[in-house]
Amino acid sequence: MTSPNESPFKSKSGIQRIFKAAQYSAQGLKAAFKHEAAFRQELLLCAIMTPLAFYVGRTLLETLFLLATLVGVLIVELLNSALEALADQISLEHHPLLGRAKDLGSAAVMLAIVFTTIVWIAIAIDPFI
Repeated sequence: MTSPNESPFKSKSGIQRIFKAAQYSAQGLKAAFKHEAAFRQELLLCAIMTPLAFYVGRTLLETLFLLATLVGVLIVELLNSALEALADQISLEHHPLLGRAKDLGSAAVMLAIVFTTIVWIAIAIDPFI
């Protein structure tokens, strides 16, 4: 029995929790792929850029940094999509605060993409400067 302040949906501890968490994560990735065009586009870009990271990166750390920026874009996009889904669940009507929340999420994605672009360009041109 759960206490009045505890969510009945909160999982318990142990190995079962790890399996449930992995299941929920897989469901989230599947939902993002199915419902979010931006996530699919960014995932395609990551599929193209991942092999390039091994070519452009001259050291293990550079390669990992290039890959980390790609994963960072996907993470921020997932969080933005989650925020937008919650906002749409609350109300489909225009509300200034919901609009601001969506704009902030979109800005976070844009900053992640800009940062990724800067890192990739910097690492790619470093040998020439």
